[in-house]
Amino acid sequence: MPHDIRDAVIDFVKHWAKRTGIAVTHIIDWLGLAVSKFYNWQQRYGKANEHNALIPRDFWLEEKEKQAIIKFYQQKPQEGYRRLTFMMLDQDVVAVSPSSVYRVLNAAGLLRRWNGKQSKKGTGFVQPLKPHEHWHIDVSYINICGTFYYLCCLLDGCSRYIVHWELREAMTEANVEIILQRAREKHPAATPRIISDNGPQFITKDFKEFIRVAGMTHVRTSPYYPQSNGKLERFHGTIKQECIRPKVPLSLEEARAQVADYIRYYNDERLHSALGYVAPKVKLEGREEQIFKERDSKLEAAREARKQKRRQEKIRPAQHHRVPERETFNPLTQQG
Repeated sequence: MPHDIRDAVIDFVKHWAKRTGIAVTHIIDWLGLAVSKFYNWQQRYGKANEHNALIPRDFWLEEKEKQAIIKFYQQKPQEGYRRLTFMMLDQDVVAVSPSSVYRVLNAAGLLRRWNGKQSKKGTGFVQPLKPHEHWHIDVSYINICGTFYYLCCLLDGCSRYIVHWELREAMTEANVEIILQRAREKHPAATPRIISDNGPQFITKDFKEFIRVAGMTHVRTSPYYPQSNGKLERFHGTIKQECIRPKVPLSLEEARAQVADYIRYYNDERLHSALGYVAPKVKLEGREEQIFKERDSKLEAAREARKQKRRQEKIRPAQHHRVPERETFNPLTQQG
């Protein structure tokens, strides 16, 4: 609705309500207007139409910002829009919210449809509140040229940091003890609770004794329910999907080098959705609140810059089209 017609309707209703004494609501009803719309128009009386949504036009994205989002997505098409948001924010590409990134990518037809099931994470399980309270351990198979090797990883339940890992040709109970001991040597002050499945390496008497002597505790998950150890199960799926299968190592040494590079990237750089899109190392060191504050300040600065730019654009046309005042002609003082 153009603002001049809108204001004319307001004037019409007020004029005839005052002249006839008929209630304003009756006149509004006769005109076929909703009461809420009429009073909304009344609050905006004399103002030009800038937007009809909850988001002010001052915060609308510029075309170059939209192109920067699309270009960054094309460079990293495997990442979700939320992770892309915080990656762009940390790298100073563009400061926008996840919802804005979603709208831009959706308008460009770049979002993939995903039919996910309702998550049950966190139900029936007390999450750790600080690093090194829970260490998840599990063994996964890695297929290298038709030969299966064993990848054993230790993951910190709070920060999702990979504390230690090894890729071996065998994975007996003694091998698992060696891996745990090497992890303890990296963090000698830690006495975590070890969470594992019911694999043969974790149910032996020697493993129970090793846990007792090391001053740790051990909890096994429910049988046939891998979700109990889902944090590490998810990591094993991620490393196979993003590292092992795309790169196709041809030897054990090559696989170890690729896994080492990926775990360094996973710990130090990859943004984790469960941590608020910060890297596991940031969470382990307790620097996530600082990162969150920096992101919020960048968003506020970007919004304020857009707001100021929009105001300047509104001022310039007004100054450019300003009509000069007419000079008055006085026949007594000036010649015609």
